[in-house]
Amino acid sequence: MAILAETTIPRSLDLLAVRCLGAGPGRRVEAWLFEDEAVRRGVEERLREAGIEARLRSAYKPLLHFFLEEAALEGVTAVRIRYPVHAAANPLRFRMEAYPLAGLLGGRMLRFEPGGDDLHYEVGLLREGGGEERQRVFAPNRLRRDLLGRESLSPCGWWCRRDAGPGGQVVEDEAFETEYEAAFRLAMESLDRHEWGESGPCFGVLEMRVETGGIERPLSYGGECLSTREALHEDLYFSALEFCGARAGLPPGDRRLQPGQIVPDIRPGEGQTRLRVAIQPREMAEKGDKGSGRGAAEGEGELESAARPLPLKRIAQELEALPGERFEALSVQGRPVRGVHVPGETGIGLVVTAGQHANETSGVVGALRAARVLAGTGRLGFALIPLENPDGYALHERFRRVHPHHMHHAARYTALGDDLEARDGPPWHEKAVRLEAFHRIGARLHVNLHGYPAHEWTRPLSGYLPRGFESWSIPRGFFLILRHGPGLDGMAGALMRHVAERVATVPELAAFNRRQAILYEAHLGEAPQPSHAGIPYSIAPRPRPGPPLALITEFPDETVEGEDFRLAHAVQREAVLAAAEWLEGGWNRVPVA
Repeated sequence: MAILAETTIPRSLDLLAVRCLGAGPGRRVEAWLFEDEAVRRGVEERLREAGIEARLRSAYKPLLHFFLEEAALEGVTAVRIRYPVHAAANPLRFRMEAYPLAGLLGGRMLRFEPGGDDLHYEVGLLREGGGEERQRVFAPNRLRRDLLGRESLSPCGWWCRRDAGPGGQVVEDEAFETEYEAAFRLAMESLDRHEWGESGPCFGVLEMRVETGGIERPLSYGGECLSTREALHEDLYFSALEFCGARAGLPPGDRRLQPGQIVPDIRPGEGQTRLRVAIQPREMAEKGDKGSGRGAAEGEGELESAARPLPLKRIAQELEALPGERFEALSVQGRPVRGVHVPGETGIGLVVTAGQHANETSGVVGALRAARVLAGTGRLGFALIPLENPDGYALHERFRRVHPHHMHHAARYTALGDDLEARDGPPWHEKAVRLEAFHRIGARLHVNLHGYPAHEWTRPLSGYLPRGFESWSIPRGFFLILRHGPGLDGMAGALMRHVAERVATVPELAAFNRRQAILYEAHLGEAPQPSHAGIPYSIAPRPRPGPPLALITEFPDETVEGEDFRLAHAVQREAVLAAAEWLEGGWNRVPVA
């Protein structure tokens, strides 16, 4: 094991209080930090008792916090917001950062307008009788240069102090580095300092553990929660992945990158922030952690009513209960990746997979539910792989024990750090099972069940919007992605329409999609388009070799539990059954891979 960084970072709020108290009474102070409201209010009271007037605000999503903490909405009929537009940021960045404000206004009309570049929102609260209250809300940001030389405009700590004179002259007005920002910077600098060798970073596990305070605030709309710890997980993971890719000489976003498993472990803490970055040997699965179906498994109960992701053992049990021929391979960490070829009167070339991205969990349940139905009829032959990435799934289970409602993108890819679909040469590890399924079945249609974040996805220390995934940062409901081989665009469209029309009949989905589309449009200025039967979709040629047709489902399932999770896997199940129904009606017209 190699320690790349191990340090403690003082809490900015404590340093701020000492700084204010040292300046003496009569001062007026404003500051913006990555801290929960209750903690900030406690320090304000302490300073007030010492004769110092202080207002401490959130540096994370300051406009939303203005509405949560300061705006008086009684009697307000409409809200008008002019948002900053800065040359160093996406033109919609500050509008999107206001999400999910439209869902928190109790039905009041919300109108956005582009503004200037001075990093202030201009808020108009229109009241009954025609009056308008105007407010300016500061959004503290500064330019940051990352290890790859890219500049981004990112939220930051800020400090403004006025003197005790009658005019209250501003004597300090500047950015300062909070412990939240420092932990991120020091972690990334430790990667840059390490001697990786000519071929770039290669490790078993890169663990970046941070124990810190911050914001963890559930909102009254949907499953939204403001979490600086979740955002730090996302920023550390993707920043480390980008760094490793650049050092390996790969183009940005290349999913073949195999540096090893990157594990940002962000824990709640009090007082000082603790940071530890370490390289560890590859973790191998324990004997009891390999998903064996023998013996009792956690999560007993009806599959149809599953309210949260299934344990590995339960997935194995459900697969073993299906008839057919088994085939499997081992994951990088030694877990079995299992598939089954279920026989039928007609072999139509259908392959169903789930769990390629292991933090997208509703597809696993939906695939198993659909397989029960298809196997029960005995009519159609198909192949099923309900969990393609068990190493990522095991990491996701570990993360969920601390933060069950975070999206955990570090569990998305395999223990090698790559997206198994992009793996283009041996050793195949997990992908060997998918390739075997394609070969056994004579694949014509691959139904690949996926999910995406059910609440806002941010990277606040790298420009706020997730780089390369900007359009995925706000949920837009369930949608379909069709990929096709040469000359099959019309067939892909017919498949899309059939699946969309059948899936649209799932109870609650139409209302769910409408709610998400309304909020998406409010914050991006356009509805998710195009759509059919209320289901957004996209159709494009396939980007890499594979079956002639691929149907990818996308339900916003990352972080959801309870009724939302049940809806998610009910929709995934219906999508598989609809695709099988369509293929059964004309399988002989679809070429074989």
